[in-house]
Amino acid sequence: MMTFSEHCNTIFSACTRYYHTMDQVDATPVNPYAFKSIDYYLFLKNWIDAVQWHLEDIIRDPHIDPVQALALKRRIDGSNQERTDLVELIDSYFFDRYRSVRPLPSATVNTESPAWAIDRLSILTLKIYHMQQETERPDSDDTHRRQCGEKLQVLLAQQGDLSLAIDQLLADVEAGRKYMKVYKQMKMYNDPALNPVLYGKSQ
Repeated sequence: MMTFSEHCNTIFSACTRYYHTMDQVDATPVNPYAFKSIDYYLFLKNWIDAVQWHLEDIIRDPHIDPVQALALKRRIDGSNQERTDLVELIDSYFFDRYRSVRPLPSATVNTESPAWAIDRLSILTLKIYHMQQETERPDSDDTHRRQCGEKLQVLLAQQGDLSLAIDQLLADVEAGRKYMKVYKQMKMYNDPALNPVLYGKSQ
């Protein structure tokens, strides 16, 4: 039986490959999972990450038109907000899943929630995909490909370690050894009521 992290990695890898069949930040994905299921949200999470990855590439073009760069920056800000909202939604799934678990008297809270660890796992999938591509670039030299191969091994080790840590955290929550708190991220720069530049403009 798959662990939850293995399940995540399967969906993330499939979504990453799917994005690169189009390789277009404006592409419209077809999410193959039941609407509002956890798999649906995991697929959507990786899709958002894949699009943002490539937006970050585009905006670093030294010859980019400043007007286009500003529009991309606004789009990246919006993507970051979508990503944060989705992570919180995934955490709510775990909170509901383990709602009936009674924490042990010795239970402790973890430094990060399951969904924020899963967020890192999704991004690692993209790092691994793109580093693998660098090891196969026909226009690069042997040194570049070798160095990227070494980095790829580190990323794969990191993926294994993070996957194990996620599964251990979920097991601890299920057993009452850890307990969850769901914090809403207080992102102030996107909020017109909290960013002084924005609320200053509105006065």
